[in-house]
Amino acid sequence: MPLAEDNISSRYSFHGYDSDHVKINERKYHCSLLLSADQLIEPWPVSSIEQLQANHLQAIFDLQPDVVLLGTGERQIFPRMEIVGEFARLGLGLEVMDTGALCRTFNILVAEDRNVVAAVIQAGA
Repeated sequence: MPLAEDNISSRYSFHGYDSDHVKINERKYHCSLLLSADQLIEPWPVSSIEQLQANHLQAIFDLQPDVVLLGTGERQIFPRMEIVGEFARLGLGLEVMDTGALCRTFNILVAEDRNVVAAVIQAGA
């Protein structure tokens, strides 16, 4: 699904998504990834929410976000409490949502100059 055009001056933004990819700046990505306004990290070695481990979070924390959007595919699936606890321990906001909501929310927050990181989990990554 394509996203409406926003006035976003960041280096990266979502331009669309589907069940098997996200579209960032006109390129489709079929792998899990991390995205901030100015940095793209791919692949991110997580192919399901069940596979997400504490050691996968350091790449997110290294980007020093204020809030993290975790996209879990076509439906919202919450990670284990130990994962949520790692974000709370560092005082970071964590919002878990389906990937479509993540794409829309990320673009809005980036347009507001918020320090946000999107962690997108793609099945089969």
